[in-house]
Amino acid sequence: MAEFGLIASVVILVLIGTLDFGVAFWQWNQATKALQLGARLAATSDPVSSDLKTWDGTSGSVAPGDPMPYFERRCSGATATCANGTFDATALNTIVYGRGQTSCPATPTGLPGMCSVFPRVKPQNVAIDYVQTGMGFAGRPGGPVPTITLRLVGMTYDFLVLNRLLHLPRLSMANLSVTTTAEDMAGR
Repeated sequence: MAEFGLIASVVILVLIGTLDFGVAFWQWNQATKALQLGARLAATSDPVSSDLKTWDGTSGSVAPGDPMPYFERRCSGATATCANGTFDATALNTIVYGRGQTSCPATPTGLPGMCSVFPRVKPQNVAIDYVQTGMGFAGRPGGPVPTITLRLVGMTYDFLVLNRLLHLPRLSMANLSVTTTAEDMAGR
């Protein structure tokens, strides 16, 4: 009886650990798919750095048709700011909640956002970078064609049992990102 008690407790702990890590992998998969969907929306919607809608790259030293000058806009939903640009909360809401939504809809719409795949994501958990990587030209109709990187920040894996049983620290969902190239950044 004592041997069974010792072995059974170890087997149960291993089983619970396996289930919890399975749930963590499921959360990682949800977050990855949500990032892919968000990157697609970001590539085809108004940019979160709203100044990119009208910026064409021309200046006193850059004529229309010249290579697009280097630029980068790094936007954070947590701080509601864009480095070198103007933050547009509506554009970020489109990426997170879907087109025309201001919160995560109870049932997915025809144009779903990230939260339809990963309900825990909020605008403050999203960071987005727009970086010129050589595509497009100054004066291009429709604006620049940046490379867009979408990242999840401030999110952790939610272990159902192990955090409570063993008092493990929450594990960060670090380094989850997706990169894509923008298309026509005119809002749809």
